[in-house]
Amino acid sequence: MNPDASTIAAGAPIEVDLSPVAEGQDIKVFWRGKPIYISHRTKKQIDEARAVNVASLPDPQSDEARVKSGHDQWLVVIGICTHLGCIPIAHEGNYDGFFCPCHGSQYDTSGRIRQGPAPANLAVPPYQFVSDTKIQIG
Repeated sequence: MNPDASTIAAGAPIEVDLSPVAEGQDIKVFWRGKPIYISHRTKKQIDEARAVNVASLPDPQSDEARVKSGHDQWLVVIGICTHLGCIPIAHEGNYDGFFCPCHGSQYDTSGRIRQGPAPANLAVPPYQFVSDTKIQIG
């Protein structure tokens, strides 16, 4: 017996199988009616995100604080621009992260705001790894 669609939309946790997601690929799922980007980051993307001087960021946060320890290659963020709520596009912009075409906000491969009017980083939803290839969001 599974919950009905209205219960799921209201916030029931969802499980996502990560095994088909190739390195360098992003997928989008929905949780609580919000788009969730799950990025399987490359070593280059991780290294670039970690090389940034955190003090130079508009919303200072380290890459390590935005991912789960031991699963650094996986970035999970709510895909809603923190400026006016638009949906950014993955793998776009100057930082190969997320680009919001509405007003030009640009986020890096860690989902941190780097340029534009957005005041904060893309939010990280509550999630946990239930196995090496599966996460539960919510």
